[in-house]
Amino acid sequence: MATASGSHQQVDGERLTIAADVLRHLADPTRLHLLHLIRDGEQDVSTLTTQVAASRSSVSQHLGRLRLAGLVQARRDGRRMLYRITSDHLAALVDEALGFADHSVRGIPHHHG
Repeated sequence: MATASGSHQQVDGERLTIAADVLRHLADPTRLHLLHLIRDGEQDVSTLTTQVAASRSSVSQHLGRLRLAGLVQARRDGRRMLYRITSDHLAALVDEALGFADHSVRGIPHHHG
């Protein structure tokens, strides 16, 4: 498999398992939306709830799953919990998935390298 730099590198089972686990967490539309919303900075549950089609308790549960998976971090600010994405790689993966979907929805030909 080619890496982002274009060189070939052996992919081991542990890396494949971790990557598949990340993709499983991204496979839920609400979680994908939440990651997209916090990719550029911290947001609290109330703010996120106003931007997604889910209840406050559902948003909290999704964020909890993402936190346990190590995909988001939380910090307390007074009575609020603020969430942020943990990795630029994850933010880029979310962007790429949404870019792929945009091409499909709009009928735009996909890029080929």
